[in-house]
Amino acid sequence: MEERRKYKRMDLEAKLMVKRLDCEEERAVEIDIVDVSRTGVGFSCQEKLEIGAVYECYLTIWTKEVIHVFLQIVRIEMERQGGFGYGAVFVGMSELDASRISVYERFNEAE
Repeated sequence: MEERRKYKRMDLEAKLMVKRLDCEEERAVEIDIVDVSRTGVGFSCQEKLEIGAVYECYLTIWTKEVIHVFLQIVRIEMERQGGFGYGAVFVGMSELDASRISVYERFNEAE
């Protein structure tokens, strides 16, 4: 299969909490990150989230820094073991935070 991603995806073992912005519900949902790039993130979650919805996230990166981002869900897949797999793009991420992810990407390419 031809790779169509503009930026390389990297594995990142971390968790983040999300909450829906466009409704009054403010519960947090724990998700497991599968991969991350400077433009988006793939993750799995037991909760059903909605495609097109925007969620507030606190992403803990490999340096233990926390990046405050917003994610828009663009892909949903059912997982075999239950739960859902999601693809999301970063919305309004600062160039500084995107460059933090790019630095890690370059570091992994050198290995």
